[in-house]
Amino acid sequence: MENIYLIFVVVLFALAISNLVVGVSNDAVNFLVSALGSRSAPFWVIMIVSSFGILAGALSSDGMMEVARKGIFNPEMYVFSEIILIFLAVMITNIILLDLFNTFGFPTSTTVSLVFELLGAAVGIATIKIINDGGLVADYINSSQAITIIGGILLSVVFAFSAGALIQYIIRFIFSFNTKKTYKYFGALWGGLALAIITFFLFSKGFKHSFAKDWGIVQWAIEQPIIFVFYCFVVWTIVFQILIFFTKINILRIVVLAGTFALAMAFAGNDLVNFIGVPLAGFSSWDFWSNSGIAANEFKMDALSEKVNISSIFLIAAGGIMVGTLWLSKKARNVTETSINLSRQSEGYERFGSSPVARSVVRAFVNTLNVFGAIVPKSIVQKAEKRFDKPKLTRKEAKEAPAFDLLRASVNLVVASIIITIATSYKLPLSTTYVTFMVAMGTSLSDRAWGRDSAVYRVTGVISVIGGWFITAFVAFTAAFIIVAILYFGGMIAVISLVALAVFVFLKTKIIHKKREDKKEEFKDIEDEITNNNVFEKCTESLTTELNILPQILDYSLKGLKNEDRKSAKKAKKLSEEFREKSKKMKYDVYKIIQILQQNFIHSAQYYIREIDYLRETSNAADFIALRIYEHIDNNHEGLSEKQIEELELIKNLVKEYIITINGIIKNNKYNDNYYTQKDEKKVLLTKIEEIKTIQLRRVKTGEVSTMNSVLYLNILAEYKNLVLFFIRIMKSQKKFIRSKEKWKTI
Repeated sequence: MENIYLIFVVVLFALAISNLVVGVSNDAVNFLVSALGSRSAPFWVIMIVSSFGILAGALSSDGMMEVARKGIFNPEMYVFSEIILIFLAVMITNIILLDLFNTFGFPTSTTVSLVFELLGAAVGIATIKIINDGGLVADYINSSQAITIIGGILLSVVFAFSAGALIQYIIRFIFSFNTKKTYKYFGALWGGLALAIITFFLFSKGFKHSFAKDWGIVQWAIEQPIIFVFYCFVVWTIVFQILIFFTKINILRIVVLAGTFALAMAFAGNDLVNFIGVPLAGFSSWDFWSNSGIAANEFKMDALSEKVNISSIFLIAAGGIMVGTLWLSKKARNVTETSINLSRQSEGYERFGSSPVARSVVRAFVNTLNVFGAIVPKSIVQKAEKRFDKPKLTRKEAKEAPAFDLLRASVNLVVASIIITIATSYKLPLSTTYVTFMVAMGTSLSDRAWGRDSAVYRVTGVISVIGGWFITAFVAFTAAFIIVAILYFGGMIAVISLVALAVFVFLKTKIIHKKREDKKEEFKDIEDEITNNNVFEKCTESLTTELNILPQILDYSLKGLKNEDRKSAKKAKKLSEEFREKSKKMKYDVYKIIQILQQNFIHSAQYYIREIDYLRETSNAADFIALRIYEHIDNNHEGLSEKQIEELELIKNLVKEYIITINGIIKNNKYNDNYYTQKDEKKVLLTKIEEIKTIQLRRVKTGEVSTMNSVLYLNILAEYKNLVLFFIRIMKSQKKFIRSKEKWKTI
């Protein structure tokens, strides 16, 4: 029996390695966003600085390990056989949950997931014990500590956003966006203050539990924080002022890199408990029990309430795995991109759409500003607004500009450091993800990164991420509760099955992530490929590539309808959604193409705009066909008759052939006689569609078909007709677009 529990401990450590990988993939966003978003240094420099920060933090994290042992539940109320199941349930749930979030690029909180998984698993075992022996859940759960932790995490969301917005507004008002002038006068002061705070953060919190905890400077920072910060401020201000006067070094780069190191260290020191705290607690539990000589279902786990010293070997090994993951994980960069995208200063393709809540928030904010503007004298408002005027950049400068500047990056790091310092001083396992993300959102709001044209999409993104956090809490609690119950009643078979499930999810999400990355390549910014010399060719290539997907949509959708095959219909629906998104992206890129075109060719843009409008209409038609067919099958409505399918297949094949022919004409620039031939073909096709439509109307008249049948059939015919009409218009506009280039070349 003892060997089984040893196997459980081995499984815990195996899961810990996977947990470190998925955890770092999720939490790299905490310390990389500011440095990467502002391009404070080359990528490899940022990664090296972060790596050293992680290693330093890993060696100083043992102070937070108590959360996994006694922070959420009362260990003395459980026996060893129950405790080990709680820890197994937590690790299995954590890997599945975090990996799913990472795959879809959402920065969630490893702290929240750990807290609620421990809570869910502990409540699960407590419920079983109460059913068997009686008692109250409150006896098993450290409710006061759990409420304090959860309350601190939720409060940090509001506080981080508000503090980030307020401090960024003040700093930007002082410096403005024209930092070249103000930097000479205020750069050293802000840099000195920022680095003084970061230095204090490093020495008082980062090194507090490390090998350097007995150093005099560390003790000074802990015992006399105000004096320490003041002296650091004076020293760093003098150093930075000298650098500004006599060198070309941008001191804000130093601040951002130092802040990145500090946050990386804080991340490892604060969040390492989320990755290996549970396995280490499981190992300690096994060690206590194996030396006791008492049965596993009788040995009370009082010993977990005592402080346990963690071997440096475990911490160094964990730090090494975290560093390796940081360098190799593509998912880490995927999660980081979400935060950078939502806080970037420039316009661009918005990943998130609009939502009713976001629209209401933006509308309320605009109305509040209007009221404020009516009360405050216009002269004051205008003077304040001038401080937020952004310098106009050329297209090349805008393209090469970072997502946000070093000033905002430094504010992000300083505010996050302050909040984390306050929280860890009270031994709260604060969510560094929540803090850094919400600070970044607050500073981007103050920096006017959320303009009227992008605010609703950015707010939707923030709401989606925050919503994901609450979902994390609910799912973590529920999943851990269910999994621990399965482990309790299922024994070894359940352990093997659930570990296999975790491995399967891990591998499956890797495949999904790869597919998503491949799709992302298709959405590359058009500016990366188009120049004035190849704009016409690239536009044609882009158009014909997108049109290639239409025949597939038509085939899969009708196949689904014909065989009542939900899988084929779903495939058509997915393809149509991708086609719609790509056409939407092309519509947005039209205005970038206009900027690229030479003055002589500006008039050509009207033809390209027109054909992209028609492309959007074709995507809507294809989407309508695929969606209606999918809904018809998904709702288990009666299928169409063989004769109806025969008629639709005939029209579908004709329309498909028509699409392929026109796409070939556009691709090869072979208009002339083909153009007029296709116009005649259009008339034949439209006539045929009307004939089939008349036949269906006769069926309706005689009562041969149901209402659902008729609505679907006529809708499909109507959209086939739209595809024919829009395709001939696309060809006509493309012909004029290409010919306009040829015309101007001869002048």
